[in-house]
Amino acid sequence: MLAHFLCCNCLCRVRTVYRDTLAYEIIEFEVLILLPTELPEPYAADTSAHSSGNTDAPGAIFVPELLSPAGSLKAMRFAFAYGADAVYAGMPRYSLRVRNNEFDVDTLAIAIAEAHAQGKKLYCVLNSAPHNAKLATLIDDIAAVVKLEPDAFIVSDPGVIYLLQQHFPGLELHLSVQANTINWAAVKFWQQQGIRRVILSRELALEEIEQIRREVPDMELEVFVHGALCMAYSGRCLLSGYMDKRDPNQGTCTNACRWPYQVSSAEQNEVGQFVPSAATNSAATTNSATASVTAAPMSSADAPQTPRSEVILLTDPQRPDDMMPAFEDEHGTYIMNSKDLRAVMHVDRLTRSQVHSLKIEGRTKSFYYAARTAQIYRAAIDDAVAGRPFNPALLQDLDGLASRGYTEGFLRRHIPMHELQNYDKSASSSDQQQFVGEIGPFYPASDTHPARVWVEVKNQFQCGDRLILMHPTGNREFILSALWDKHGQPIARAPGAGHQVYMPWPADLSTEFALLIRQLPDAATSALTPSSAPSSRLAVDRNANAASDATG
Repeated sequence: MLAHFLCCNCLCRVRTVYRDTLAYEIIEFEVLILLPTELPEPYAADTSAHSSGNTDAPGAIFVPELLSPAGSLKAMRFAFAYGADAVYAGMPRYSLRVRNNEFDVDTLAIAIAEAHAQGKKLYCVLNSAPHNAKLATLIDDIAAVVKLEPDAFIVSDPGVIYLLQQHFPGLELHLSVQANTINWAAVKFWQQQGIRRVILSRELALEEIEQIRREVPDMELEVFVHGALCMAYSGRCLLSGYMDKRDPNQGTCTNACRWPYQVSSAEQNEVGQFVPSAATNSAATTNSATASVTAAPMSSADAPQTPRSEVILLTDPQRPDDMMPAFEDEHGTYIMNSKDLRAVMHVDRLTRSQVHSLKIEGRTKSFYYAARTAQIYRAAIDDAVAGRPFNPALLQDLDGLASRGYTEGFLRRHIPMHELQNYDKSASSSDQQQFVGEIGPFYPASDTHPARVWVEVKNQFQCGDRLILMHPTGNREFILSALWDKHGQPIARAPGAGHQVYMPWPADLSTEFALLIRQLPDAATSALTPSSAPSSRLAVDRNANAASDATG
């Protein structure tokens, strides 16, 4: 099917190829831009016969709930726009994300009303382990939120559960992962205590989850499928409290497990204590604070240390071939830093196991993270429900998000240690893609300019870059042809965060919730590798774009 369009005073030829329910654009043009084109409605699972997390209706197809994090109203709105069925948001003072939590009673009221207006759900997180002092104000603080009618409270402390049930009978309670529920007997116990849903511990394998479902078929189950992993037992950690006097179980974790640590040689003294060796004392006069095999973390104010040349290998006697390297670079060493969980490849199995809710971690992450993870996991759930095979392109899409590297965690047993731990760095990053812009208002074509949009720049990009327009109706990939500054003057580059620019835009496409992603140069080859099973919702034909780029 061929069509011709006049855009930006240039003649362009667009060939749209329909393959199943997806539309792929092959744009033959000396400079590529987004063009207005009629796309079929992107695939969405037919929910008329589906019931999310519910199999009570005769003939209903089991569809798990997609549960996204919301650290702000904006993150919630983007998560819903990209396919989340529900979000979870922190209670002021009582959740484990005290930092970077926008929500108070007023914003929770707005969030709950918006969620319910869309037929979505919002769960309030109340999963800290409060000391007596906090219990004194707990009921009064919670009463105001209970009146807002959130869909459930996520709780972990038995005392909090007791008080909520005493003061607010009938309140729906979900048991937090902090409760470390790892067997079916514990699930039955909590069911008898009036808990509606149990968020299973991250330390479970897929086979264990399936056994719990068989043993307790009438209990709602929730499983984490994506996000940061704690090096402690489902987050029950004292490291930050010990190192920095910030209690993780009160929501103030400083991520001490992810700090860079320096390595120094040590020896035992006459009373059996480890002290810096003589060689260490003579060679590192600036490191006098080092007092054991692992020294105190290096702050950003410390002068860079000369990296140690030797590498220490830690070995579990039960796995002599699986050596764990502990070495130091100019930043230190990251011997306790876990990779991030990625279980998108297991969505089909978890769906068949009838896990009610698939949960994404990340309440301190950006609205872009909330949107992108929701979009990708929505595609995986829809494919699983429709009986389509897993789409490997979803793994590549997640590679575009900043991460510490990915692991399947404990879902699959006997994973080599190097697949679990990141010894190189603690910061999240990606060498595949970068979020570069949030799309703003649309401006129709005029005598001096084509149809264009206002872009709030998040990271620099320029003409000639390969970009992905991320959109709730499906993604499009293109090469940027033109930019204008806020005065309407042509420019070659959007300088970076804090700037605003204009770019071309198809007149028939909504700008609401649209985002801009840049393919990084190192990802140019891998990003264009065709997948064996294109995603049902992320309508980007990498093969087609490669061909059009070559002809340009």
